[in-house]
Amino acid sequence: MNIEGRIIGNRYEIIEKVGNGGMATVYKARDTILNRYVAVKVLRDEFTTDEEFIKRFNTEAQSAARLTHPNIVSVFDVGQEYNIYYIVMELIQGKTLKQIISEDGALPWKWTVNIAIQICSALEMAHKNGIVHRDIKPHNIIITEDGIAKVTDFGIAKAVSNSTITAFGTTIGSVHYFSPEHARGGYTDAKSDLYSLGIVMYEMVTGRVPFDADTPVSVALKHMQEEPIEPIRLNSKIPEAVNQIILKAMKKDANLRYSSATEMMKDLSRAIKNPTGKFVEEKSNKDYTKVIPTISENVVSQNKYKSNKEDMRSKEQPKSALKRYLEENPKMKPVIYISIALLILLIGAVIFWGSLKLSTKLLGGDSGSSSQTGSTLQSYISMSIDEAKQKLDELGFKYEIEEVYNNEVEQGMIISQKPSAGTQYDPSKNSPIKLTVSKGVKIVTVPKVKGLTYDEAVEALQKEELVAERIDEISQTVEEGIVIKQDIVEGEQVNSGSTVKLYVSSGNGLEKVTVPYVVDLDIEEAKKLLTENKLEVNITNQEDTSKSNGVVLKQSLDVGTVVDEGTSITLTVNKIQELKEGTVNINVKSITGYKEEKDEKGQVIKPKNVSVRVNVDNEDIYKQDVPENTENINVTIKGKGVVTIKVYVDEQRYAYEQMDMNGNNTILEVKK
Repeated sequence: MNIEGRIIGNRYEIIEKVGNGGMATVYKARDTILNRYVAVKVLRDEFTTDEEFIKRFNTEAQSAARLTHPNIVSVFDVGQEYNIYYIVMELIQGKTLKQIISEDGALPWKWTVNIAIQICSALEMAHKNGIVHRDIKPHNIIITEDGIAKVTDFGIAKAVSNSTITAFGTTIGSVHYFSPEHARGGYTDAKSDLYSLGIVMYEMVTGRVPFDADTPVSVALKHMQEEPIEPIRLNSKIPEAVNQIILKAMKKDANLRYSSATEMMKDLSRAIKNPTGKFVEEKSNKDYTKVIPTISENVVSQNKYKSNKEDMRSKEQPKSALKRYLEENPKMKPVIYISIALLILLIGAVIFWGSLKLSTKLLGGDSGSSSQTGSTLQSYISMSIDEAKQKLDELGFKYEIEEVYNNEVEQGMIISQKPSAGTQYDPSKNSPIKLTVSKGVKIVTVPKVKGLTYDEAVEALQKEELVAERIDEISQTVEEGIVIKQDIVEGEQVNSGSTVKLYVSSGNGLEKVTVPYVVDLDIEEAKKLLTENKLEVNITNQEDTSKSNGVVLKQSLDVGTVVDEGTSITLTVNKIQELKEGTVNINVKSITGYKEEKDEKGQVIKPKNVSVRVNVDNEDIYKQDVPENTENINVTIKGKGVVTIKVYVDEQRYAYEQMDMNGNNTILEVKK
């Protein structure tokens, strides 16, 4: 179906198709109400006939629309027009991660970790909101022109029912990124997304997926049965910590993977600072296979032991005096038994009456005597303040109320009391009862901390009773230690005690190197030393006859300067030019315009002499008087580089030329 040029939902003007997917076609559109460009994802026709799918699709799309995060493509709208089912999303300018891998192959490990941290942050947000992606793959990750990772299609994969897959033979996502439990059709959760992210990282650092085969079924079996080749064996530049993070995320047993995106993100951040560290914790199956004895076994064992012990005691102890008396006076048995029964009834009545009185006191005491003689305080904790005041007023108890903010106890409910429950209280003698009541959640405004140092940002958040969580991120433009962005924007109102994630620049990710001293070294020796220190070398030449040819005269970066690896340093190298020869050919006859003349006797008149002078770089190297009919004067000149040649005939200049002595043409023809 081609809908270019149409307006759907009375709002979205479809401009052009920008992509095709397994279940939808993506168009660039203009939101005519907000006057902005958006992406409209339209379901393919074959999916619009499945009512179960449509229902689940709308539910999941609306759930995904609740997610607001800098690394998640925002969903603006979900709608239907006739048989067109569509989602309106944020339009992102950039390339998919799959396109980047296809174009560039294996990617630098630091760049990979940086992107993985951003994806983890997106997954953390989704998982906390009960949304599992189920289709994490490079095709669903867009890298903006600013290097920001954006994850798209959250929750959409879940909408695909078994009937839809069977009917159309469509697999949403790619089996190359399925978790083992997903591949076998089992239960998938947040850990399934982390497995898929491990696969994505594997492909980023190696340029290939870990499991591949001719058919999807064969790939799925490999996910369930085979162990991957460690990525470090395919790319030796991968640090050990990054290698271990990828392998942990790809564990076939979900219990052995990272327990959450937060846990994985912390290891990724540590890998940036300590790539060779051994901080990735390995989990063991033993932690999940403890043998717990059954209750029945314990009870039987204990009862058996108790029975045996009592039998032993009965055999060892002698008969009591009462037993001996009854054996000797059998007629007294009824009397004694009746007496014992009456005694038991009496004791029971006393206990019941005492319990009843105690219960009355714990509930506030009877109204007739508590205010005069005191009573045992009941617990007012978790009771509403209105209910507590009513009870206390009825009892004639004095009380004081203090209100405090509390993020866990509902507004108007009692948090604590003093004296505590069970204390004897006499209103005529004791101080008022102090009740602490919840004012509910305290709402605070998030300050702007972007651009501050991390310590300054923490201090600013603490003033507003907020908690900071640090996430290190490589930045080519922001100085190390400065906050690049915050996940909750300034001015937004949140509960006090909320956590604000601060993305802090860890620098540009490049190693710092110290510039060595290379002046007076031979150029080859200097280049080797600078290359070993991971610096780029540029060369310019200058002549200094007081020093050897080919030595470094000066360097553009001072010794001891600390710079990023890959920084360029310019070396000025001594280049003593060789003395080269050239030739100036002068045709005097052509210049003077000489023509032969005869006298009255027919004799040829002798040509007169003219002065010829050749000057090179303001120094005369040739000066002679020659007949004006001279056709060829060859003057050899010597010089370095570019020299300036001037030729005079009778002090009139006939040539002013520059000759490159190192060039191919070192002959100057001077004629009119």
